[in-house]
Amino acid sequence: MSFNIALSGLDATNTQLNTISHNIANASTYGFKQSRTEFSAVYNGMQPGGVEVAAISQNFDKNGSVSGTGRSMDMAINGNGFFVTKDHMGQTLYTRAGVFGTDKNNYVVGNTGAKLQGYSVDSNNNLLTGSVGDLQISTSSLAAKATDKLDFVANFDASSDVIDQAVNPFDPADPNSFNSSYTSKVYDSLGNSHTVTQYFTKTADNTWEVNVQVDGGSTPVQTVPVTFNTDGTLASPAGSFNVAFPAPGANAMSIDISLAGSTQFGAAFGVSTNNPNGYTSGELAGVRVEDNGMLFATYTNGQSQLQGQVILANFANPQGLAKTNGTAWTQSYSSGAPVMGTPGTGVLGDLTPGALEGSNVDLTSELVNLMTAQRNYQANAKTISTSDKLTQALFNAV
Repeated sequence: MSFNIALSGLDATNTQLNTISHNIANASTYGFKQSRTEFSAVYNGMQPGGVEVAAISQNFDKNGSVSGTGRSMDMAINGNGFFVTKDHMGQTLYTRAGVFGTDKNNYVVGNTGAKLQGYSVDSNNNLLTGSVGDLQISTSSLAAKATDKLDFVANFDASSDVIDQAVNPFDPADPNSFNSSYTSKVYDSLGNSHTVTQYFTKTADNTWEVNVQVDGGSTPVQTVPVTFNTDGTLASPAGSFNVAFPAPGANAMSIDISLAGSTQFGAAFGVSTNNPNGYTSGELAGVRVEDNGMLFATYTNGQSQLQGQVILANFANPQGLAKTNGTAWTQSYSSGAPVMGTPGTGVLGDLTPGALEGSNVDLTSELVNLMTAQRNYQANAKTISTSDKLTQALFNAV
């Protein structure tokens, strides 16, 4: 009986050594979770029968250290959850390793080639919440968008002199015919830029005139009266005014200019908002990930376009997940069904873009455990050696 007990000890300790060796080997593996071997005593009726391995559990409660990498598509999870990926066989894999990039077809993939899953977008780049699929970055150029709105907020200098337009009729070439001016860049449907210049002329107390010219023309395309209340707030125009002009080779332009928020105080003329909404065409320049999992393509024209949103999954019993290659797990009966959602919602953690979660293995404790396992192995081997000597003594006595 003592032989069998000692053999069970050797077998269980050997399993523990394998677990410790596996932890040490993966001390630098991104997203790796430390394991431990758990033993339980065995009895044959009332007689001791040795030891067996009850379970090899993983530490999902402790996160690894998060370190910045500078790579825009690297992601680390702060808190609970797993990235959802699919391998080339269509099997769903769950991982904490956030090493992602793009393949030849511009799908977002991990370092094992598994495709990252998330919410996709429609043809207008609107997020399709609930529609989970492979995330892919569009490589097409971003088409130009014609400017159709210009938000303009400025302070008109109340101390400016009134200009007599009978003496100094408006002339953009004559600085004496206006008090101040400001130029905005706008874009037509082909992405060509145009300049819209507003000339501000004080015609009476609390009364101004705005002359709008395009591309340095000598004739205003629009003249708009502007009035202020005695407290310096804008009285009119209450809404926006429209400026329309032709664009060579492109669609005719129509821009609504809003002066809402402009003031007239005794301070120098100054512009606080000059925000046209159009842009020229652009080429794909890179990818940006937000902490809520939103995935954006960035373009050379400074614009961004939504490409999808990364989702995370969590389980009622992560210990029940089945281990597989590539620092990943698969769903099992014991783990329960995954609960999926966007980062930062429910019990799911946030994302840290441009960073990776390291292994949560504590090398110091693993080396101590290694020495303890070595001692246990030697002790069980000594039990076998002692039992062998006692048996030999019995044979000699017969």
